[in-house]
Amino acid sequence: MITSQFPLLQYESIIRFSVFVSVLLLMQSWEAAAPFRQRSRPKLTRQLCNMGLLVLGTAALRIVFPLAAVGIAATAEARQWGLFYIVSLADWQTVLASIIILDFMTYVQHRLFHAVPVLWRFHKVHHTDPDMDVTTGLRFHPIEILLSMLAKAAMVIVLGAPVVSVLIFELILNATSMFNHGNVHLPYRLNQWLRLWVVTPNMHLVHHSVLTAETNSNFGFNLPWWDYWLNTYRAEPGLGYQEMTIGLQEHQTDRRVIKLPWLVILPFLNPATGKINRSIDRAADSVF
Repeated sequence: MITSQFPLLQYESIIRFSVFVSVLLLMQSWEAAAPFRQRSRPKLTRQLCNMGLLVLGTAALRIVFPLAAVGIAATAEARQWGLFYIVSLADWQTVLASIIILDFMTYVQHRLFHAVPVLWRFHKVHHTDPDMDVTTGLRFHPIEILLSMLAKAAMVIVLGAPVVSVLIFELILNATSMFNHGNVHLPYRLNQWLRLWVVTPNMHLVHHSVLTAETNSNFGFNLPWWDYWLNTYRAEPGLGYQEMTIGLQEHQTDRRVIKLPWLVILPFLNPATGKINRSIDRAADSVF
């Protein structure tokens, strides 16, 4: 079992920020050079809105989960919590198993955010984006980010996932989220080969279709295998990639989908009246 990974904590923020900026700039350059689809809304306004959600979500994480997943893994290591402190595996097996299991958990979590109404209220903020590009991979409601971290922290403790594996997993997940939301063109044969190993942009594009049957497919963020094995894979949209509509049907003509304040309060609005829905507390109690 891997131990003594605590020095990584000193450089975690630098590593995360360096990878984030590098992937973001690379994807934006790629989108400018070889876009896959034409945009329907102003680019700058929409991207600033998406980045604003990222800033709010990051701030919320720092307040509620100051240790984050890597810090929680270090705590679990110090106290010898978790499955991998009981089951003896080689170091590389522990790291690989942790990454794969955490990725499967992310797939399951994503399906739950679509299936459970109170969770969908927060996740639909991501799906209201009328276009898709690298910044869509950052467009998540702060409460969804907090709930995702809570689920991840619980799994890290249950597994006893090593610090290094949690850091690698989060770097990969963040990078692939930006990659598979990218508005980039990939040659057909390359795309088909990549789909065997990673979720590609046009594979994930299907998930952002306005059609519910297509939205409820291709849930993977990083590894595509879960969609293949659990029968949630859809090869392409029914209308084709260029003719399909992105977003949610009820917000197709809504200009507020690129306004940050509205996106923050969207989960608490009654869809019928557009006013604050006070029944959400009762709904949450009934689910949890």
